[in-house]
Amino acid sequence: MFGKRSAGADSQRADARPAPVAPAPKPAARANDLPHPAARPQASAFSELKLNGDAPMASPPIAPEPAPVFAETRRSESFYETKGQIFSALIEAIDLTQLSKLDPLAAREEIRDIVNEIVAIKNVAMSISDQEDLLEDICNDVLGYGPLEPLLARDDIADIMVNGADTVYIEVQGKIQKTGVRFRDNQQLHNICQRIVSQIGRRVDEASPICDARLPDGSRVNVIVPPLSIDGPALTIRKFKKDKLTLEQLVRFATVSPEGAQLLQVIGRCRVNTLISGGTGSGKTTLLNCLTRYIDHDERVITCEDAAELQLQQPHVVRLETRPPNLEGEGEVKMRDLVRNCLRMRPERIIVGEVRGPEAFDLLQAMNTGHDGSMGTLHANSPREALSRLESMITMGGYQLPSRTIREMIVASIDVIVQVARLRDGTRRITHVTEVVGMEGDVITTQDLFVYDFLGEDAGGKIIGRHRSTGIGHPRFWERARYFGEEQRLAAALDAAEVIDETLRA
Repeated sequence: MFGKRSAGADSQRADARPAPVAPAPKPAARANDLPHPAARPQASAFSELKLNGDAPMASPPIAPEPAPVFAETRRSESFYETKGQIFSALIEAIDLTQLSKLDPLAAREEIRDIVNEIVAIKNVAMSISDQEDLLEDICNDVLGYGPLEPLLARDDIADIMVNGADTVYIEVQGKIQKTGVRFRDNQQLHNICQRIVSQIGRRVDEASPICDARLPDGSRVNVIVPPLSIDGPALTIRKFKKDKLTLEQLVRFATVSPEGAQLLQVIGRCRVNTLISGGTGSGKTTLLNCLTRYIDHDERVITCEDAAELQLQQPHVVRLETRPPNLEGEGEVKMRDLVRNCLRMRPERIIVGEVRGPEAFDLLQAMNTGHDGSMGTLHANSPREALSRLESMITMGGYQLPSRTIREMIVASIDVIVQVARLRDGTRRITHVTEVVGMEGDVITTQDLFVYDFLGEDAGGKIIGRHRSTGIGHPRFWERARYFGEEQRLAAALDAAEVIDETLRA
């Protein structure tokens, strides 16, 4: 059989070759498929206490119950012992050099055939379900990423967090939940981490215990191993969604209102310099992807990222990615180098996946020198804080510039800041669309065009709120919208979203 060694296991089959066990039918529901947990009823946020006949007092909020654990059957130790024995016999019976020449599907079938023969030779007593699980696990161990494969196959998972061999968490619908997935031991987890980072020509060990990488589908990976990680290797994967979200879908998810989506369309269409601000996992890159859909197809767009996550649909796109240093500490290409090089590549728009260092200065320079419509993301909790972080990052670059000069550069470069947030119920909302207006003295002045008002929560613990316009009739970029013929859509979006509410005015 192609892929096997000529010696070793063949001697055991010299007299009579046992018939291979037919592959078992795949069970209807596998343990690794991780069904979604049932929704839990939330306790009321406040309960009433009465003391000595006084008026009811509101007690402190009750802490929410811990996130439910996925109902996954945890396999027995005997299953892992049997798997280890069969895996060792498989490594002796197979020629990995020949196996590597096969395509993935053929290689998987080859491994399944050999494992079936080994199970028959060793007379392993297993149920059909356990045997199918064993076949699938061994195929994943040899050809894929082991126990991570079922999680990577699910498109509804945003993050996978492995804290040692026995603890795996995932994020689904904005909530972090524990799974029953486990690795054989920390060595297996370390081998999988090594397999991931080796695809980009790197390695992770005691000499180089921290590494950033990405999977073939674009998912972002961070690995940190002992001695820095005390309880075993820690692996974090930010999943790359196969389905590209659009503003229309964000409206259906209530991330933004229809009027807010129309406002963002105008911003993307009119080459407004935009900064998307938010916390970790708030949806900054997703929103940036949505805005880039409204870039004209005849524009030359250059993207700079630490890990290629953007999914632009335009035909004329150049994608650039930073490079970490090699084992000798040489060959590093930083984000600032990419942004500087962009200026020599005749870009019309520059999009930076994440601004986190001195490259902020070069991006602002590009925005202010004819590259209108450039965009980037930034970690910050509010639009005002985003401006402060920009100033801090420029200072990190070693520029000895007065604070007023830096702020004037920010005002001349940034037009709009879009703030996104992940709320405590796991939902994501666009909370502010804020315009940078100018300066009063040494202070940058801004005005909110569009905001999200928190109104309360329902019985299930879901946040209730609404998006509304603040009543600004003519934003600062009105003339730019008029130049692109979008002023009527802009005015209609702002007028339709305005809420006449006496309580708000008060």
